[in-house]
Amino acid sequence: MPSDTVLYQAAALCLIYPDDDFRARLPLLREAAPQLREFVDHAALTPAPELAAHYVQVFDSGNRHSLYLSRWRDDDTRRRGMSLAHFKDLYRAHGLEFTGEELPDFLPAVLEFTSRTGNLGLLAEHRTALARLSSRLSDFGTPYASVLDAVRATLPTGS
Repeated sequence: MPSDTVLYQAAALCLIYPDDDFRARLPLLREAAPQLREFVDHAALTPAPELAAHYVQVFDSGNRHSLYLSRWRDDDTRRRGMSLAHFKDLYRAHGLEFTGEELPDFLPAVLEFTSRTGNLGLLAEHRTALARLSSRLSDFGTPYASVLDAVRATLPTGS
C-alpha cells in the first residue's frame, strides 16, 4: 500500500481544476494512489469539457463546497485573516514559502504541504471542515467526495 504522503499529493492533484495536463496524470494517479481509483476512473471516463464544467459547478458555486479550509470555521470574519496568517506561518516554519495563486488554506495546497512535510496538523485541525465538505459533496452526488473520504481515512482519530 502506498504511503499517505503519495496519497496526499495525488489528492491535491485530483482537487485542482482539471486543466490540459490533468488527463495525462490520471494513469499515474491511479497507480500511485489506489484509494483514489473511484474518482480517477470517473475522471478518465468523463470527457474533458464535461469534467471541467462539473468542477466549476461543484467548487465555484459559492461557499457550499469551499476548498478553503478557514472559510468553514471563520467564514469572512476578521478571524479568517489570522487563520490565513497561521497557514503561512506554518509553511514558513517548515522551510516552505507559499507563493501560489490561491490562498494558503486552499485544500490542495494544504495537501501538498502535508505530503512534503508529513505534518498532519493542518488537516487534523480542520477535520470538522473536511467532514462537512465530504458530507456535502456526497449529498451533491459528486465523485470528489471519495477523494475527501480517502484523505479523512488517514487522519488519526480524536479532537
